[in-house]
Amino acid sequence: MPRLAANLAYLFTERKLIERFAAAAAAGFTAVEMQSHYDQAPSEVKAQVDRHGLTMLGINTPPGHSDEGRFGVAAIPGREEEFATLFARALDYVTAIGGCQIHCLAGTVPPQQRPAAERTFVRNLVRAADAARERNITVLVEPLNPRDRPDYFLNRVEQAANIIAQVERPNLRMQFDFYHAQIVGGDLIRRLEKHFPIVGHVQIAAVPSRREPDEGEVNYAQILAALDAMGYDKWVGCEYRPRTTTEDGLAWARPYGITRKL
Repeated sequence: MPRLAANLAYLFTERKLIERFAAAAAAGFTAVEMQSHYDQAPSEVKAQVDRHGLTMLGINTPPGHSDEGRFGVAAIPGREEEFATLFARALDYVTAIGGCQIHCLAGTVPPQQRPAAERTFVRNLVRAADAARERNITVLVEPLNPRDRPDYFLNRVEQAANIIAQVERPNLRMQFDFYHAQIVGGDLIRRLEKHFPIVGHVQIAAVPSRREPDEGEVNYAQILAALDAMGYDKWVGCEYRPRTTTEDGLAWARPYGITRKL
């Protein structure tokens, strides 16, 4: 049965971040993931994780120091030193909270810079993966759809696979977000099967609404069954925007062990 993790940047946002860990545990989640919540002291996060018996998955790299880098800088030529600083911060933070993975935000680049951006991204990921391996941390790259993130460097699952092949580091993996992958290419199960050996994490949300995964054009019952059939034993990140409150929208997850504790 798939193991569901709560993405605390999207779920339980009716509460302050530090209160979302308790809410996730009360709803029946046993794992959580974050994004770029670096304003929260890592000791406070770790205390909540431990108090509620949660597994902490990972975080994103900090987004960057300017509007140009608001979705990361890992693939932006000329920002290599800044990326090194941001990744070092992410690595220290995820280690302190007991996490196991870092999603490297590539950043936005204009079309004419994409060849140079690819070379920059590969070089930065080599260094990041080598540093992360010393702490047993997995580095993730995630294709994001251009409708939500115009000019984001990494858009397609196939593009991410090509980057991973160039980097040649065992702890570099793909974050396969079915929401983004459906918008850019579809054919989800076949593409998942093809790239399954390099998938390190998956995330789900309805398409096109990005609401609970019980509406729209993706049959998540089949997706989750396919993950089981392939032997996927990692977590499924719930990265969707609830229609109302998080708790009121969790009926879809009851077959997968998420039952609110009253």
